[in-house]
Amino acid sequence: MPDIKLIGLDLDGTLLTTTKELTENTKKVLIQALDAGIEVLVATGRPFSGIPKELQKLPGIHYALTSNGARVLDIRTEKVIIEQLLPLESAIKALRIFEKYDTLCEIYFHGQGYAEEKKLSQISRYHHNPHMWDYFRTTRKFVPDLWELIRQEGQAMDKVQALFADMDERQSAWNELTQIKELKPVGSLSYNIEVNAAGVNKGTALIALGKMLGIPRESIMACGDGDNDLCLIKEAGLGVAMANAEPAVKAAADYITTSNDEEGVAKAIEKFALKK
Repeated sequence: MPDIKLIGLDLDGTLLTTTKELTENTKKVLIQALDAGIEVLVATGRPFSGIPKELQKLPGIHYALTSNGARVLDIRTEKVIIEQLLPLESAIKALRIFEKYDTLCEIYFHGQGYAEEKKLSQISRYHHNPHMWDYFRTTRKFVPDLWELIRQEGQAMDKVQALFADMDERQSAWNELTQIKELKPVGSLSYNIEVNAAGVNKGTALIALGKMLGIPRESIMACGDGDNDLCLIKEAGLGVAMANAEPAVKAAADYITTSNDEEGVAKAIEKFALKK
């Protein structure tokens, strides 16, 4: 097996525990990989502003793959080195579908997520995981009207997202979105839908970054658990699924590690990258 030179790590359900923590042992293993000269980066559906500060500031982490591959940044300069945005017209089509249902909608510009102020008090209705409530409150900017913000910005977005109160409505919205060829809907949570431009995903973005760094596909490892990690697992030379991963992700993986609450990422890095 080739030496691993680049590792892309999903956050929620993968690197972070159910309570959204980075364990001390996992942090230690990340540092060991970085000290060994391996490029380690988060590969997340979150915007840049949603990446925990302790990961942004971890010495040796140079890059961040955000919004499912729509933006890849050099953390040291916050310069965008890969950008694959959702055209404004396409974003509006997705939002019009979301508006038909009982949803909390979010839009993402320049690595920042925005939501409407009136939905903040209703977070428990839409974020079914209580461990996501504080993350949402502390990383989003709240505005009176998303459509007014869209008019002010007047440009392409990183992605759009909706959180659904009702799962039957989520399925109906999913069916509508998949009929629009220019959109790529994915779900990182059982109750959300994220929409990127067609062809945009974590996997192609990670491979593109590897090419820029002179790292071949076979030397790239990725870990994930959700629907938005499927392309990540398929594209990487070594795709690792968490024990808590979706069945399709497990089926596509080269290896299944333990769960995110059992430090599965740390174990996989030790096994394949550090070769302990």
